[in-house]
Amino acid sequence: MENIRFRALEVSIQRQRKSVLFPEGKASDFFGELTFNDSAMKEYLPAQTYQQVIRSIEKGEKIDRKIADKVAAGMKTWALSKGATNYTHWFFPLSGLTAEKHDSFLEPVEEGKSIELFNGNHLSQQEPDASSFPSGGIRSTFEARGYTAWDPTSPAFIVDKTLCIPTLFVSYTGESLDYKTPLLKVLSVINKAAVNVCQYFDKNVTKVSATLGWEQEYFLVDSALYSVRPDLVLTGRTLFGNASAKDQQLEDHYLGTIPQRVISFMQELELEAHRLGIPVKTRHNEVAPGQYECAPVFEEANISVDHNQLIMHLMDIIAKRHNFTVLFHEKPYSGINGSGKHNNWSLATNTKENLLSPGKTREKNLRFLTFMINILKAVNDYADLIRAIVATPGNDHRLGANEAPPAIISVFLGTQLTKMLEIIEKNDKMIEITAGTGNSKLFKNLPRIPEILVDETDRNRTSPFAFTGNKFEFRAVGSSQTCAPAMIVLNLILAEQLQIFKKDVDKLLSTKVPQEEAIFQVLKKYILESKKICFEGNNYSKEWIEEAARRGLSNFGTTPMALKTLVTKKTKHLFERNHVLNERELEARHEIYLEEYTKKLQIESRVLGDLTTNHIIPGAIKYLNTLCDCVKNLKEVLDLSTYSRVSANQVETIAEIAEHIHQVKTLTNKMVEARKVVNKIKDAEEKSFAYCEKVFPFFDKIRYHTNKLELLIDDEIWPLPKYRELLFTQ
Repeated sequence: MENIRFRALEVSIQRQRKSVLFPEGKASDFFGELTFNDSAMKEYLPAQTYQQVIRSIEKGEKIDRKIADKVAAGMKTWALSKGATNYTHWFFPLSGLTAEKHDSFLEPVEEGKSIELFNGNHLSQQEPDASSFPSGGIRSTFEARGYTAWDPTSPAFIVDKTLCIPTLFVSYTGESLDYKTPLLKVLSVINKAAVNVCQYFDKNVTKVSATLGWEQEYFLVDSALYSVRPDLVLTGRTLFGNASAKDQQLEDHYLGTIPQRVISFMQELELEAHRLGIPVKTRHNEVAPGQYECAPVFEEANISVDHNQLIMHLMDIIAKRHNFTVLFHEKPYSGINGSGKHNNWSLATNTKENLLSPGKTREKNLRFLTFMINILKAVNDYADLIRAIVATPGNDHRLGANEAPPAIISVFLGTQLTKMLEIIEKNDKMIEITAGTGNSKLFKNLPRIPEILVDETDRNRTSPFAFTGNKFEFRAVGSSQTCAPAMIVLNLILAEQLQIFKKDVDKLLSTKVPQEEAIFQVLKKYILESKKICFEGNNYSKEWIEEAARRGLSNFGTTPMALKTLVTKKTKHLFERNHVLNERELEARHEIYLEEYTKKLQIESRVLGDLTTNHIIPGAIKYLNTLCDCVKNLKEVLDLSTYSRVSANQVETIAEIAEHIHQVKTLTNKMVEARKVVNKIKDAEEKSFAYCEKVFPFFDKIRYHTNKLELLIDDEIWPLPKYRELLFTQ
C-alpha cells in the first residue's frame, strides 16, 4: 500500500509558490479602507451624529436609539459601496474563539422585489442562540436566548463581503458570556483610578487609556503534511515524533532570511491586515524552524484585542491560499521552542504621554515611579491571579521550558530601576529622583559607527513580567489565547491598587504632610511590601525555584492548580467591588476553563490511542514480520556459524521492536482504562485533577516507546510525517 506520508511529501514538493498582487500606491493609501473608522464616519454620518458617536467613544456616553438609526444608515451605505452583502455581530464567547451569525442586507418587498435593509435595531442588538456556547451553568440548554450589543468603541470592518460589527455577548438574565463585556468595564475602571492619581501631578490629564502591543508567535506547516498527521489536525500538536537531527541547535533560524514561500504569505497577510486598519509592523523568523512572529504598533487595549483575534483569523485563511496551515498551539513540537503571545502593556493619557516612560523633570519622574511601583505592588498582591489567567493545557507544556517564562510569577525591573528603589527604601525623606533619559551611548569613538543610545533597562527574556523601557511585557500569555483575560486582570489589579494608593496618600495629606512627601512615603512602603516579587536573575535556574519557594511565591505547574485562584474570596471581592464580574460569572468561568482542560486532554488521549492502535503498532508489526522473514531466509542460505554471527543484530532489533510494541500496547490499554474511570467523575474540578494526575502521565510514557519505534522502523513503512519533514518542508 502506498505510504500516505510520501504521497503528502510529493504533493508538498509540487506546490507552486504564490505571488501576491499588491494594489498600486503606498500602504498608507489603502490602510483602513475596509474599516468604518473615523474618516469613514466623517464622510458617511451627519455631523451631529458623528459628534455623538465620538463623545460615546471618548467619554462613555450612551448612544440614543434614534442616533443608532442614523449610524446604521451611514454604515450600510459605506458597506454596500465596498461590496458587502451581509452583516454580522462579531463577538468573543468564552470558547476563546470569535463567533458570528451572518444576515443578508436583502429584504423582500412587494411585487417580488427587494431592498437593502439595515437599521438601528440591526446595528445595536441581535439574538444569537446562547445555549451551545460555554456558560458554566449560567444558561441551560433549554434556555437559549442571549443578546449581542454593539460596541461603538471598536470600529466595524468588512471581511469576505460581510460587515462585521464588534459586540458584547450577554445572557438573557444579564450575565457576561464573553470577554469584551468585562474588558470594557475594566477599561472604564482603570481610566477613573489612573486619572485620579494623575491629578496629583497634572490637572490637564482627564483620560487614561490602557494600551496593548501584542507579539503573535506561530508555526507554519505544509498543509499536505498537516493533513496526514491526525494528532495535529485534531489536537493542534504532535503527540508523537522523534527530534530531528537538526532543529534549532545552531540558532540559525532566528531573525534569518525569511523563506520565499513564507514571505509571500506574510506579504498577503500584511496587505489584508492594513486594509482592515491593523497596524502590523514587524515580521521575522522565530527561534524554532518553521516558527515566525508578527507584531503591530501599540493601540488602545480594546481595539488591540479585537485586532489580535482578527489577525489570527486572517492568518488561518491566508495560509491556506499558500498551502500552509498555521499552528497556534503553545507547544506543537516537543523539544523545541513553543509559541507565546507577549502582551506589551502601558498607559497613555489624553495629553499624549506614556505613564510608564521615565521623565526629564522631578515631577514627571515621581509620576513614573508612582505608576511603576503601584504596578509592582499589584503584581505582588495578585501574582496567583495573573498565573491563573494564562493557565491552559497548551501553556502547561510551554511555561517553564527553555523558551518561556516559568509558572512562578515575578517582576524584572532592570539594574537602574532596582538601584533607584533601593535608594528610596533607604531614605526617610523625599530625595531628588532621576529616572534617566536614555542618553548613555555605545560606540562613542568608533569611526563610521553611529552612536547607539542605550535603553534604561535590559531585556530579561526569562522573566514572565518585565519592564522594558516604557512598558511592561507580560510574556506568559499563550499563543492561542485571546489577549482579553490578561488585559482584564492587569488593568483591574492596577486600578484596585491605584484606588488604595490614593486613599493612603490622601490620609497623609489630611495630616498636613506635603503632597510630594506623602507620595514618597507611601511608595517607600509599597517597595518594602513588594520586594519578594522582584527578581533580576535567571528565572530558568533551579536556584530561583528554591529561592521563590523561600519567598513564599506560588509555583502552580498545572492548569487545575492555577485555576483555583479564580474562585477565592480575594478574587471574587476584587471583581465584585469594581463591578466587573459577579460571583456567579467568576464561578462559571472557573467551570468553563476546567471543562475545557478536561475535554482537551480527553481528546488527546483518544487521538493517542487511535494512532497507536491503527497507525504505529500495525506499521511496527509489518516491519517486525519483514525482519523475522529475513532471519528465517538467512538460515536457509548460510551455514550455522555464519548464520549465528550474522543474525545476531537482526534478532536483537527484533527483540527491541517487539518490546516497544508490547509497551505501547500495554500503556495504551492502561491509559484507556484510566480514562474510563475518570470519565465517571461528575465534579468538574475533581475530574480535571484526575485527568491531570491519572491520564496525562501516560502520554509521555507512550511517546517514549513510539519515538523509539520511529528510529528503528524502515522509513518507508513509518506512517506519519516526521519532524524533519514537518519543520523543514517549506
